[in-house]
Amino acid sequence: MRKTTGILLITLAIFSLSFKGDANYKVDLKIIDQIKKEEMDHSQSMQTLFELTDENGPRLTGSTGMKNAERWAKKKLESWGLKNARIEPWGSFGKGWEINKSYVAMTAPYYQQLIGVPRAWTPGTNGLINATAILVRIDSVADLERYIGKLSGKLVVLTPAKLETTPNFKPDASRVHDTDLAKMESDTITPPAPPKPKTTPAKPAVNLRKAIDSFLYAQGAVAVVSGGRGTMGTVFTSNGASRAWYAKPVLPEMEMGYESLARLSRLLKAGQEVKIEMDTRTTFLTQDSLENVVVAEIPGTDPKLKEELVLLGGHMDSWHAATGATDNGTGITVCMEAVRILKALGVKPRRTIRVLCWSGEEQGLLGSRGYVKNHFGDRLTMELKPDHAKVSAYYNLDNGAGKIRGIYLQNNEALRPLFTSWLEPFKDMGAGTVTIRNTGSTDHISFDEVGIPGFQFIQDGLEYGTRTHHTNMDSYDRVIPDDLKQASIIMAAFVYNTAMMDEKIPRKPLPVVNKAADSYKR
Repeated sequence: MRKTTGILLITLAIFSLSFKGDANYKVDLKIIDQIKKEEMDHSQSMQTLFELTDENGPRLTGSTGMKNAERWAKKKLESWGLKNARIEPWGSFGKGWEINKSYVAMTAPYYQQLIGVPRAWTPGTNGLINATAILVRIDSVADLERYIGKLSGKLVVLTPAKLETTPNFKPDASRVHDTDLAKMESDTITPPAPPKPKTTPAKPAVNLRKAIDSFLYAQGAVAVVSGGRGTMGTVFTSNGASRAWYAKPVLPEMEMGYESLARLSRLLKAGQEVKIEMDTRTTFLTQDSLENVVVAEIPGTDPKLKEELVLLGGHMDSWHAATGATDNGTGITVCMEAVRILKALGVKPRRTIRVLCWSGEEQGLLGSRGYVKNHFGDRLTMELKPDHAKVSAYYNLDNGAGKIRGIYLQNNEALRPLFTSWLEPFKDMGAGTVTIRNTGSTDHISFDEVGIPGFQFIQDGLEYGTRTHHTNMDSYDRVIPDDLKQASIIMAAFVYNTAMMDEKIPRKPLPVVNKAADSYKR
């Protein structure tokens, strides 16, 4: 358990004393009941998820699937009566990429189809290839020398340092245990992280992999199979090359799960001749380098507050091996369903409610950071724009398919009484935990970086970390309808409550820019 600094405690105590929203605003239980009834009786969440995932398919940023999904989301939101719907560019991205064909099998010593997925931004094979496999193990740059002159015309089986597994006696799916929630609730404030250095050296593993890619290409190998993460048919996917316009060329490459890669490795170690046929076709999309966020609104009605904003969102982009249901089709569905519920009830929010469907999250929060920079402020210089002062809060959902169990305060202790009262009507639905902890790696961080209150909800993990996150199993079938309904209800309630308060959500101190480090600190 971490202790907080005295200065930060004093600052937050001042915030708590000056913020009267928790005293002035009482939850409208009648509206909460109406929100629950609308979702339980007339939910469209699973239909929305089906259309987003099964009908639009994979949504890698820059791909045709992503562009189709953007048009679909805009049309869907407009059909529910939201206003000012638009597909708004946030900035340039690089080359788009998508899979048009994917096949891999072992043809000797016998035929066996293998489970593999092309790595993103790698080229295709330009037709069917059938090549002799060679086992390659490279743990350091020095290891490259042993393979000089041995790879021409070969298909490289690139094995990791560890290629073994044992039976998993734990269930794939799990919910957050009550004891873990209690620990989260009792945590104290996390001290600010020290500023990062101006230049962060590249990770050794990244540098090594770049050296391997260049070496294999120069040595004349024809393709690569790699991976080893994931068991029982699950394959974890990633990018295998840069999306930059002038990226260095690499070989066609497929990632495989443990069983496929381990079998090839065992056969080759035993001296067997192994042949593999592969046929992949990938397309690089270079006509439009601009990427977008889908935006739509429920306009505010209060003459004094309607220009202020309550934001909610999640990332609509996914990886390419499946249809991105739990990462992050569920988050997008919940946000869209939340505003659908509010429109269906005919509520008149005092502030404008704006829903945001991001792209580029998987490549480093690019969409939300671009949008924040365009509208609210620059995280590196802390030069703020006028609309920065208009935002009350941003609520994000992106931790899988499970129901909401509570909310992260993101080190904003002043909000504990308010958020606790907002969760009170949902304790019977399993949500009640308020934790001072922060959580990273998703789009609320883009708002927090410029001093706008940004929040992520605590979610049950279910199979997110074991089976669906960035894998070929991330499909509609892994989503529990009742969990999606519960999350939609709570998202709608938080957004509504924020829109109806007299005051905006209290803010932490603005980040202090460390220009020498191109970073920031509190």
